[in-house]
Amino acid sequence: MTASLRPRVMGIVNVTPDSFSDGGRFLDPRQGFEHARRLIAQGADILDIGGESTRPGAAPVSAEDEAARVLPLIEAIRAVSDIPISIDTMKPAVARAAVQAGATIWNDVAALRFSPDAPEVAADLGCEVVLMHMLGQPGNMQDEPRYDDVAAEVEAFLLARAAAAMAAGVAREKIWLDPGIGFGKTLAHNLALLAALPRFVALGYPILLGASRKRFIAGVDPSADQATDRLGGSLAAHLAGAAAGVAAVRVHDARETVQALDVWAAIQAAAGTTVSDAAIPA
Repeated sequence: MTASLRPRVMGIVNVTPDSFSDGGRFLDPRQGFEHARRLIAQGADILDIGGESTRPGAAPVSAEDEAARVLPLIEAIRAVSDIPISIDTMKPAVARAAVQAGATIWNDVAALRFSPDAPEVAADLGCEVVLMHMLGQPGNMQDEPRYDDVAAEVEAFLLARAAAAMAAGVAREKIWLDPGIGFGKTLAHNLALLAALPRFVALGYPILLGASRKRFIAGVDPSADQATDRLGGSLAAHLAGAAAGVAAVRVHDARETVQALDVWAAIQAAAGTTVSDAAIPA
């Protein structure tokens, strides 16, 4: 892999009826495929395909329904592109089917806790796996989340989940960590985690940052009530991640994010500054 001054850009494709930002827009496989192609054309380095919403209060989806949403899209993308594809799922059965269809990364908001066999399935698949922190479940995670020290508690959780994955046979170099912005956190918690990103990067695992269009941005700017009004705040979070050395940012707005990060990287290069390049999935 070539070194890069900036994080990779992971473009989001939600084939769901109820995701917080674009729910329903890409549920039709043809629309999802066209959106994926747009993200690739706009410079996305990775595509993240999800068939179950994990927004606050979201209802669960069966593995069968989730697979029916994501598998045709993954197969269609893989037929025309070799771009890395991430499957955003908690369910080992969906992850397995997605990898068989062409996905190369398992992005798990449950950090391999959805079922007892999840760590072993991750090891068996041999793909990159993203372990994210979430307090509770999507249905209740925003019910008065509390921490004594949010950065320390999230760090301890992520290290414990990485250890559990490795104990099951997942190679260390396959593991990514995600602090879980917006998943069981208040505005203050989210800002504290963003400020603590250098601490997470220092753990030595690639860090994925998912802050795009999240509700915390409206906590800073109350005029950004609609998710589509949060581009500026999203870019600010992505640039904070770039400065900290995160490996990738998960985004809705690929073109704007790529441009912001490329300009940021050019400024760093002009100043003679470099950011260590974390291992990014091939």
